[in-house]
Amino acid sequence: MHVAFGNHAVPGTSKLFLVLLMLLPVVVLAQDVVEVGSFSKATSDAVLPTGWEPLNLGGAERHSEYTLVEDDGVLVMRADSDNAASALFYPLKIDLEQTPIVQWRWKIGNLLEKGDATRKDGDDYPARLYIIFDYDASRLSWFEKLEYETYHLLTGTYPPLAALNYLWANKLPVGSLIPNTYSSRVQMFAVRSGDAQLGEWVIQERNIYEDYLRAFGEVPPDVVGIAIMTDTDNTGEQATAYYGDIRLLSAE
Repeated sequence: MHVAFGNHAVPGTSKLFLVLLMLLPVVVLAQDVVEVGSFSKATSDAVLPTGWEPLNLGGAERHSEYTLVEDDGVLVMRADSDNAASALFYPLKIDLEQTPIVQWRWKIGNLLEKGDATRKDGDDYPARLYIIFDYDASRLSWFEKLEYETYHLLTGTYPPLAALNYLWANKLPVGSLIPNTYSSRVQMFAVRSGDAQLGEWVIQERNIYEDYLRAFGEVPPDVVGIAIMTDTDNTGEQATAYYGDIRLLSAE
């Protein structure tokens, strides 16, 4: 799925991010634990948990489907994608000096045979977690500032500065860091890869602050949103994934 920035006039924009601009972040006060994806606490008849918004991307003819289901007696988010793409987004504003750790669990039903993070036509993943960062003009070159300001004049909003993706990849070695094929403003970490744990719940934990430093070489701005996405529109394949609760934690 093309969710990076390369096909748009302004660096840092994408069909996903353009939709995100319409959603105001929820300001979260400093605390040791921030519950983001509390899927397990949703009511069984809820369409989506409180705070989560569906993002149907303009360029995708078909949309991935997200539904709350029970798995071993616990409510989780199931994602089904069949030659489709869309995401779920949770707007919030977080100071990473307070809660730099993101923790979540997920499982996938299958890999994508044509999935290849190094190719635009392979830019699909059975599961990924997005971390989206706030616009900050001081981090841009003169030319980038000009483009951002032009976009702001046309739309009244600024696109996000950058994003991290945590991937369940097809071929990349675990620990790999590569730019998205559409833009270096989206940096992708392969935190899980291959079929060794298909159908198994896997707990992940990453230090967003440290990952941003590694990916972009500078201190990160505030987080303004988190998204989950299962997408298959570039490969034309099918994928099923499950997402458990997502939390932001202090480093202590």
